[in-house]
Amino acid sequence: MTDNPEDRLRAIRLALPEAEERETWGRATFRVRDRIFAILADREGGPAVSLKAPRGNQAILVGADPGHFFVPPYVGPKGWVGMRLDDGPDWDEAALLVARSYRMTAPKSLAALAPERGRD
Repeated sequence: MTDNPEDRLRAIRLALPEAEERETWGRATFRVRDRIFAILADREGGPAVSLKAPRGNQAILVGADPGHFFVPPYVGPKGWVGMRLDDGPDWDEAALLVARSYRMTAPKSLAALAPERGRD
């Protein structure tokens, strides 16, 4: 496995059914059937990802670990959560959050194919 956090995250996301990468706004976005479920970005000069999160989850994650999680610009007001990737993230947790964002975005038939617990 690569040490590059962007490549590790890319492998997690692209393992999901029909997930594809497309550059939008000068950033890598990950989509399922043209709907964005993850956005790769910079946070204070380091790599980060923004993901959809269930209602209330953003506040829980940011409140529990504000050095690791943050409210991302633009999509944060819609409940998305940002996760820094340059501070030794828990990759199992990252896989879980990516899969959950995917399941919230994908059509039900595809969402059912995504693992419930990240990379299970």
